[in-house]
Amino acid sequence: MNTTQLADYQAEHFLWEVSGSVATVTLNRPERKNPLTFDSYAELRDLFRALVYADDIDAVVIRGAGGNFCSGGDVHEIIGPLTKMSMKELMAFTRMTGDLVKAMRACRQPIVSAIEGVCAGAGAIIAMSSDLRYAGPDAKVAFLFNRVGLAGCDMGACAILPRIIGQGRASDLLYTGRSLKADEGERWGFFNRISDAPYADALQMAERIAKGPTFANGITKTQLQHEWNMSVDQAIEAEAQAQAICMQTEDFVRAYEAFVNKQSPVFEGD
Repeated sequence: MNTTQLADYQAEHFLWEVSGSVATVTLNRPERKNPLTFDSYAELRDLFRALVYADDIDAVVIRGAGGNFCSGGDVHEIIGPLTKMSMKELMAFTRMTGDLVKAMRACRQPIVSAIEGVCAGAGAIIAMSSDLRYAGPDAKVAFLFNRVGLAGCDMGACAILPRIIGQGRASDLLYTGRSLKADEGERWGFFNRISDAPYADALQMAERIAKGPTFANGITKTQLQHEWNMSVDQAIEAEAQAQAICMQTEDFVRAYEAFVNKQSPVFEGD
C-alpha cells in the first residue's frame, strides 16, 4: 500500500503542526506579511501532492503569522527576478504556481483557511483554492494582478472564483484588483463566516470534519472538483457510483448501527 505518514513532516519554509489528524500550515514571515518565495511555493505544492497519499491527516488549516494571511509573491525574491526571465523560465514558474492549486484541489483532505489582515495575490489564490474560508473582521482579499500589469487569470482564478462568487462579482475583482473586505466577502459567499477568532473557528471546523466519515469526505471533495466539468446527467451518474462505493464502507455500517441503538456514530474512515 502506497501511503505516507506526514504527522512528523519537517517543513523548511513554513510551520507545520499536527494535532490528532488535523494539520495546520502557518505561513511564517510576519515581518513582510508572509509573502511566498520560489522555495515556499514549491514546498507547498509538494506537501499537498504528498497529502494525496497521507492516511494520518484528515483536514488541513492554513493561516498566516502575525495578523496577516499572505501578501502574495515576495516583491524582491519573486517579482524582481521575474522581470528578467526568459519566456521558457516564466512558463516554468507559472506552471509551478498553478500546480500548487491543482495539488490543493486534488488532495482528499478538506482545506480550511483562516484569513486575517492582508490576503493578496497568491495569498488570495490560496484562500480561493481552499474548501472553506473563515475571515477576521479586518480581512482584505485582493486579486491584485491587474494592479501590477498582469491579467487576472492567474493560477485558475478565472475558473474557480466565478464558481464561488459568480461571474459578475469575479469580473469586478479581477478587472480592478480592488480589495474585498470581510463583510462584503461574506455577503458574496467568498467567506463562510466572519469571526473574531478565525483560526480557532477554522480549527474547530477542521476537527469536526476530521471526526466525520473521512473516506466519504474525500469522495465529496473529489466530486465537488470533478463535477465542474460534467453535465448534470454525468454528475448524477458519477454521484451514484460514488455513493455506492461509500455504502460499502464500515463507516456506513457504523452510522446505521448507531442510529438503531440511538447513539452517535464514531467514524474511523474505513
